[in-house]
Amino acid sequence: MELRDLILSFDLGAGAMRGGVTGPDGVTLASAAEPSASPPEIEADPEDWWRAAQRIAGVLAEALKGDFDRIGAVAVAGFTRTQVLLDAGANPVRAAIGFADRAAAPLAEEARALAPPGAPEAARLDAFHPALRLFRLARKEPEALARARAVVEPKDFLNARLTGRVATDAISSARLLAASAGGGGSILAALGLDPGLAPPALDPLERLGPVRDGLPGAFARLAGRPVIAMAHDSWAAALGLGALRPGYGYNLTGTTEVFGVFSDAPAEAEGLLSVDWGEGAKQLGGPSLSGGDTLLWTLGLLAPGEGPESAMARLLAAPRAAAPLLFLPYLRGERTPWWDASLRGAWVGLDRAHGPGDLLRAALEGVAFLNRIVLDRAEAATGARVSEVRFGGGGAASADWARIKAAACGRPFVRAGGPEPGLLGGALAAMTALGRFPKLAAAQEALVRESARFEPEAGEAARMDRLLPHFLAAHRALAPLGAALAGETS
Repeated sequence: MELRDLILSFDLGAGAMRGGVTGPDGVTLASAAEPSASPPEIEADPEDWWRAAQRIAGVLAEALKGDFDRIGAVAVAGFTRTQVLLDAGANPVRAAIGFADRAAAPLAEEARALAPPGAPEAARLDAFHPALRLFRLARKEPEALARARAVVEPKDFLNARLTGRVATDAISSARLLAASAGGGGSILAALGLDPGLAPPALDPLERLGPVRDGLPGAFARLAGRPVIAMAHDSWAAALGLGALRPGYGYNLTGTTEVFGVFSDAPAEAEGLLSVDWGEGAKQLGGPSLSGGDTLLWTLGLLAPGEGPESAMARLLAAPRAAAPLLFLPYLRGERTPWWDASLRGAWVGLDRAHGPGDLLRAALEGVAFLNRIVLDRAEAATGARVSEVRFGGGGAASADWARIKAAACGRPFVRAGGPEPGLLGGALAAMTALGRFPKLAAAQEALVRESARFEPEAGEAARMDRLLPHFLAAHRALAPLGAALAGETS
């Protein structure tokens, strides 16, 4: 009998797609990455993702030689808050609507007025909501919308290419599913949209179907292997960090960030998304538009032409000015916890004594303050204290940022799961789906290893506690001005 004990997983991020093959002990045997063909924040061609997946599979097959045939399942995760419209043949009818697209914002008030009375999802109709984006397409691109038969997430498109089946999962598409048939009536129907655009929703651990015959390149060698439904990249990474358990928090730092906590009981908090992530772990938190992109933008201003790592180390090593400095990191508007596309960024409290290092530190702290706000709201709603925050993504490689975040949140920040927790999370999900572990909790306990722990430094934590009320005051004071400026044109 052929041994099939390896897992092939993919993690589609904003900056790159990554793929890896994981052994039964949780060790990555081979990995590869493809940079994004173009920035997907506003729109992207889904076919680029499929071509990247084929190239990565080819690289992995070459690296593993005959061991590539030991792959027993495929798991794909990807960034969310992005809509791919598929026609009857599961082909895209237009470019995918990216997670940072704000074009639908002017229609929010009208859409809320049309929503069925008492529909809970109506309050969430903002520029980043799939229902509002489809409402805009009905106005601006009715021909494209008329051709659409399903609206899916990026990983669902890739899964459809692998299996021929169009489906999603209840975590990644929670907002679209709530709008299609939520309590109080269908918001999609009230907006003149087809509720049937929401595809069937599976549990992330369900087998979507087998890899179909006739696929190109290395995928042809995997025909008949099960493809796991999976969920979005945050779910996979939280799993790979060992955080998908009540009492843990997680922070994923890539181009943008995701911050959330898990409890064993459902809870609601202002500005936070509440979704059941499986096995009794209720997630309270959500994605931001700040993160690594904020850092790179700041470094580009302060140290043009210098590598990010050396620039960051050099600037943070400079003496800190005594005068406090704040940064509102809203370079693209903001999602969690504000959900306001009109927010704009600002340094607040600039003093003649401030230098480039102070500006960089304030930018890092501004993102960390958003983490703290989410943490405070989530803990207040659940009534439980988070013991530690598992930290992953490209930004987690920076010990300086880990220390800043630990001080801002007053909790240990812990690296775990290796350099690619999203790939490990896909592997853990597939192993559990195949019956190698009885539960995800058991898979995390067995295979996720801690690599570094950053405790909050008492003096820095006290300083961040003092600055937090000023950060919130700056946000409240400048939000109306940001909205006014957002309406201006040059």
